[in-house]
Amino acid sequence: MKQSLWSSTLSCSAVHSKLERWLPPQRSTAGFLLPPHRHTLFTSSQHSDRIVKNQSCNPTNLPMSQVQTPPGVTITCAVEAGHLAILTPDALKFLATLHRYFEPTRRSLLQRRQLEQARLDAGGLPNFHSETKWIRDNLAWQAASPAPGLQDRRVEITGPVDRKMVINALNSGAATFMADFEDSHAPTWLNNLDGQINMRDAVRRQISFKAPNGKDYKLNDRIATLIVRARGWHLDEPHLLVDGQPISGGIFDFGLYFFHNAKECIKMGFGPYFYLPKMEHYLEARLWNDIFKVSQDYIHMPRGTIRATCLIETIPAAFQMDEFIFELKEHSSGLNCGRWDYIFSFIKKMRHNPQFVLPDRSDVTMTVPFMDAYVRLLIKTCHSRGVAAMGGMSAQIPIKDNPKANEAAINKVKADKLREVKAGHDGTWVAHPALVKVALDIFNENMVGPNQYHVRRSEVQVTALDLLNTNVPGKITEHGIRENISAALQYCANWITGVGCVPIANLMEDAATAEIARLQIWQWVRHGSMTDAHKKITAEWIDQILEEETAQAKKTTAKGLNPAKVDIAQRYLSSQAHAPVPDDFLTSALMTSLDDMAAPNRPKL
Repeated sequence: MKQSLWSSTLSCSAVHSKLERWLPPQRSTAGFLLPPHRHTLFTSSQHSDRIVKNQSCNPTNLPMSQVQTPPGVTITCAVEAGHLAILTPDALKFLATLHRYFEPTRRSLLQRRQLEQARLDAGGLPNFHSETKWIRDNLAWQAASPAPGLQDRRVEITGPVDRKMVINALNSGAATFMADFEDSHAPTWLNNLDGQINMRDAVRRQISFKAPNGKDYKLNDRIATLIVRARGWHLDEPHLLVDGQPISGGIFDFGLYFFHNAKECIKMGFGPYFYLPKMEHYLEARLWNDIFKVSQDYIHMPRGTIRATCLIETIPAAFQMDEFIFELKEHSSGLNCGRWDYIFSFIKKMRHNPQFVLPDRSDVTMTVPFMDAYVRLLIKTCHSRGVAAMGGMSAQIPIKDNPKANEAAINKVKADKLREVKAGHDGTWVAHPALVKVALDIFNENMVGPNQYHVRRSEVQVTALDLLNTNVPGKITEHGIRENISAALQYCANWITGVGCVPIANLMEDAATAEIARLQIWQWVRHGSMTDAHKKITAEWIDQILEEETAQAKKTTAKGLNPAKVDIAQRYLSSQAHAPVPDDFLTSALMTSLDDMAAPNRPKL
């Protein structure tokens, strides 16, 4: 039974024998063999136009080139000459291989998510899986030892794959840099490919940037270890089709980075390292592990070279921490407390249960019962398996024009990092280079050695009830409602313009903040919650506040916020307030409104 339960989604040895040949014949959705394709060049098609909908694929009017594509692969957008080095025939063949073998499994796992949501909507509760109890109870097994560059991760800086930000992050003094193709990234076609160019140049230490003001940016001699976060399983990449299907965004991000850089990473003294976001089931971790094994076989790289840290940022994942590490085992580099998405997931999964209505976002801190239990369990689990237990994000950014407010913000960061290191975390996240030293000082003062794997937390006993304990002190206020609406409105308007990392109210925000804000608004309307002033929260009142916050947001158009995008964001958030069921992810819902252009001040390639 155990062998069946933990059998791979794919026999990798069987696959490897096929990988040296040309791709297998493609099949129709009905399973019939289709006529072989001739080697084709990129062309537009009516089908492609339907896939990308309202997205403009060549707004920059830069020189475009044709791409030689393998059979069955279609690119639905024009391609700049500078991106040909990424979209090579061999790289596209590799992506097509991964898609054809693993797409059915991905789609099956996404359907499993819907079944689990239906169970929770019917009144069920998350719990530990009985079929994997033997994995949790067996304390003998361990994951792989830390890979080069990952032994000491006391401060990790995170940020988008923008060229200047990549250089600044690598130079920041942090131990590692998580380059993000996910929540702080708006996945336009140009942004995605620019990001891959930037990763290629960063791995080879050839990345540089000249700002419009003439300032030059280049790498220092000592830089952070590079880790890449790919998109989650729920997101497609609509601009690249394999046999008529959009490829998984995660496979697109992972595949291009791995194919072009894995061996070069080894030459540079580290390896192909990844963060894996938003997983909800251990089978989703198994899928990544199978992809890792096949990918390493494909380029003749030893298995176990890839390392991946799982973000525990969904409530189902909190009940499967051991299982996630077990599934990745030789490829595991630990778990991370993805705190903001975790709160978002908590609200979304328990959306119809009035017992789980939360107060203002600012009241849901890391010390409230369900968040504290999640942290303690993560640290205990990771250290019992010999992998890193990474702390969460501090999103504060310097407040240059207000020393008093800046000092208060820095003190918040210090308190947060002190709590983490005292709890037993091996490292933490910051969003701005100016905070690296702040976090580093706290960890240096309180952590002897490169990590705290020896802090086993054997006294910790976390139950399912602990992970679901929403006894959160706080209240719902009009101020909190307005903060949510303002943050979600500004973020969505920026995101559909092509900017995924947005400074809002002295915090560097990504999609997770907008998701919490959106779901809290929906939850309060859905359950008829009352504010502390005894005012009932209705969709009509939300619309009124939205109008007011939209007018306020449009006053920032001088800073580059497009008023038309604010209107789109307003309409979307209003639709969510009125919806009987919220969208799973705003990044999926808004894809058809996403401008297919790069972020402002994009350097020419």
